[in-house]
Amino acid sequence: MSAQASLDQFGGPGFSDLTEAEREVYTNIVRGEYGVREYARETERRPGTVGNLLRRARDKLEGST
Repeated sequence: MSAQASLDQFGGPGFSDLTEAEREVYTNIVRGEYGVREYARETERRPGTVGNLLRRARDKLEGST
């Protein structure tokens, strides 16, 4: 069985392009077990802040910015 590929292996934007907060939110929501509101409560952030961080992370990883 081979190791799972990471986004960084495909070229273009990768996790190194994200801020620490964007990386944390993306990892815990998209790859993790949290929803936006649940993660906001867990980290004592506002849901809008978490949503904005997630959107920015997705935009960067898709090369939109």
